[in-house]
Amino acid sequence: MTVILEGYIKVPFEELETIKTHLSEHIKNTLNEDGCLEFEVKQDDIDQCVFHVFERFIDSDAFNAHQVRANASDWGVITKNVERVYEKRFEE
Repeated sequence: MTVILEGYIKVPFEELETIKTHLSEHIKNTLNEDGCLEFEVKQDDIDQCVFHVFERFIDSDAFNAHQVRANASDWGVITKNVERVYEKRFEE
């Protein structure tokens, strides 16, 4: 069953440039993961500290592996102060 995570992250203003600098690498690394079907992170047009997130993985194992990898990566360290607001759902 496909796993979809959708929502946003809110970045502290003082960390915004660091996040933006490392975002493309995080996206590239995620898209190269086994089981990643789609991964988009786009900065909001109005609030520069908000980034809309859409993730789709082939199954829960792939999604969980992504979570482990991302949390253990530089991205996990850099985004430790980021507010995350997500909804996770499953599709057949």
